[in-house]
Amino acid sequence: MPNEDPYLGQGCITPHSTGDIAARLCWGAVQATLFRWSPRPWHGFRARLLRLFGADIPEPGEIVIFPTAMILFPRKLSLAPRSMVGPRVVVYNLATISLKRGANVSQNCHLCAGTHDYNRWSMPTLAEPITIGENAWLGADVFVGPGVSIGELCVVGARSVVVKDMPARTVCAGNPCRVIKDRVPPSA
Repeated sequence: MPNEDPYLGQGCITPHSTGDIAARLCWGAVQATLFRWSPRPWHGFRARLLRLFGADIPEPGEIVIFPTAMILFPRKLSLAPRSMVGPRVVVYNLATISLKRGANVSQNCHLCAGTHDYNRWSMPTLAEPITIGENAWLGADVFVGPGVSIGELCVVGARSVVVKDMPARTVCAGNPCRVIKDRVPPSA
């Protein structure tokens, strides 16, 4: 057989253990049935299912998670009380994704804690954690990339692409996302 020219993905192998793959398959079955079919107001039930699969959720009755949310690895998810994961949010958590107290992730957001090293033919997976700060709000359809932290009380405008940290108490938007102005603390 003649030498083949290199190609992206050549020699690629999964970074996940057999146990991780088995747990992901089990979770996938539960997510596609019990989680997805649960009535919309049953946020605590879904939080308890996630916790059963290893998620860090200290108070399941104090979070909101919609049945259409997609979580890859529950054990790499941390949801503080009063945090919210909205409808059709994708939590692609190859590394830990943490929502601090009161963090709000609106519909159709994509939190992506993994990418690939495109400088190598095998394109190995690179995973970096994402943190959404206390009382931060991600508007609809926001994409957050690997290794990003969103500061407390930060507002990220709809359809923004966040590939670097956003500071606390700011309003940010755009592609790429950037600071637009300082945020005034909410009033009563």
